[in-house]
Amino acid sequence: MNQTATTPTRLMLVDDHAIVREGLRALLSDVEEFAIVGEASNGDEACRMAPQLRPDLVLIDLKMPGMHAPDAIRMLRAIVPDVKVLALTSYAEDDQVRDVMKAGAMGYVLKEVSKADFLEALRTVSGGHPWLHPQAQRSLMEQLRAGKPADPLATLTYRERSVLELIARGKSNRQIGADLNLTEGTVKGYVSIILAKLKLDDRTQAALFAAERGMGRAKKESSVR
Repeated sequence: MNQTATTPTRLMLVDDHAIVREGLRALLSDVEEFAIVGEASNGDEACRMAPQLRPDLVLIDLKMPGMHAPDAIRMLRAIVPDVKVLALTSYAEDDQVRDVMKAGAMGYVLKEVSKADFLEALRTVSGGHPWLHPQAQRSLMEQLRAGKPADPLATLTYRERSVLELIARGKSNRQIGADLNLTEGTVKGYVSIILAKLKLDDRTQAALFAAERGMGRAKKESSVR
């Protein structure tokens, strides 16, 4: 969506340090093209707030307690499909750069950048174009050259494995939510994360993937048919 002078970009800040969020607010206080519509201290909180706030752009720190940043990015994009995500961190780690970009972030900016570069990153990503800090670009290229295959199942968190287990047992998102005490929307986000991590197209493929690995049998053997 194109933004105009009268329609500022709706920005959500996600960082576990209140002083960092205050600093970002101060930095953007005189920039009328961005309107900060909410703040969250971690990925879980951001995913709970996003459906109501409907941000155009999320600026998310990569080192926070709770949900891993790549998972939070995937879920935010599942909850608010048009949202753009810009990752913010203190330094570029090879695996980290690769994981957040694969999760759907459109940009990666280090906290050491100048205000001018920071604003350029915000504007570029909010406009739908990628923006990478030079150090992140180097890290990503090194990762692509080294590219090591990993066990897809090993990339899932405990919660994601629990959701996959219930998918393998043929349960709907509503039933999974009831079993795990999650909202149906949150389960939908987890399903999107699982499909992305396992590189699968739909939940049927996810169920087959899980069944091939013996998931979904021990607790309820007769429910498969």
